[in-house]
Amino acid sequence: MRSLAALLCFSGVFSLSSPVLAETLPEIQQILRQGQYAQALEKINAYLIDRPKDAQGRFLKGLALTELKRGSEAILVFTQLSEDYPELPEPYNNLAVLYAQQKQYDRARAALEMAIRTHPSYAIAYENLGDVYAKLASQAYDRALQLDTSNATAQSKLALIRDLTSAASARSSISQPVATVASVTPAAQPAAKLPPPAPAAAPTVAAAAAAAVPAAAESARQEIAAAIASWAEAWSKQDVKGYLAHYAPTFRPAKNMRRADWEAERAARIRRPAWIKLSYTQPVIRVDGNEATAQFQQTYQAPGLKSGTRKTLLFTRIAPNTWRILSENSN
Repeated sequence: MRSLAALLCFSGVFSLSSPVLAETLPEIQQILRQGQYAQALEKINAYLIDRPKDAQGRFLKGLALTELKRGSEAILVFTQLSEDYPELPEPYNNLAVLYAQQKQYDRARAALEMAIRTHPSYAIAYENLGDVYAKLASQAYDRALQLDTSNATAQSKLALIRDLTSAASARSSISQPVATVASVTPAAQPAAKLPPPAPAAAPTVAAAAAAAVPAAAESARQEIAAAIASWAEAWSKQDVKGYLAHYAPTFRPAKNMRRADWEAERAARIRRPAWIKLSYTQPVIRVDGNEATAQFQQTYQAPGLKSGTRKTLLFTRIAPNTWRILSENSN
């Protein structure tokens, strides 16, 4: 699949008129082109402290995280960017590439369809969508052969699909460093028109649905782990707005506090120390539909203070791929 991992601007939507933007983002782009992804991420995070909503900076952060193989965090960045700027196709495309890497082809398809809806002439998204459909077809034919090993038609279709997907993989990958909009080539034409598949038998549909359940749960766990990482990062950076954004609109503060009072108290506590360092152990995450529980050992450090607590966070899904904290408990 073709990604925009090296596309360092957004289709002309945003200008570089701000002096800081003009001086800082090109420098970060150059560092990314040189493959210094950790250094680029550090500069991007510094850039975003004063501009947490800056679209180009957040897009670059997603690219750096992608190249650093921090896929769950990159997915969170591109998801939030697509929510804040739904008219942009690029975040949807990069989400699709990340989902495809995780073999979540249904989510990749949905993301690419959103990219095309926002930008009907977006050639990369059409090519990637074709690759995703090929992957889905390969899975379907493979499942058909598991149920009926003598199905010669399914064997020939599966072989053709694998040839196509192998060619697509050879053409491009997310690691390519210099792709630009101007250099993107049109999607390759299939070598032959595939005959329509036979109707799927009911056992195949049931088996596929059953197999999707653990995959969906694992995906949700990854999304929640990324949300926890982002929450801890905002707290450590004393980014009050970013920290509070991780809590659901229906968040229930402890001790029956009003939401406004709780936010004021948290803001004061976060801003008061000269610095904060937050760390935590690997979360144990349990998913139950649209809610999930995460438990971990948290260590909080500030000038003259170090404490450890057992933290339990209850998450709720507020949108596809987006989880927010519904309640929390420390003991």
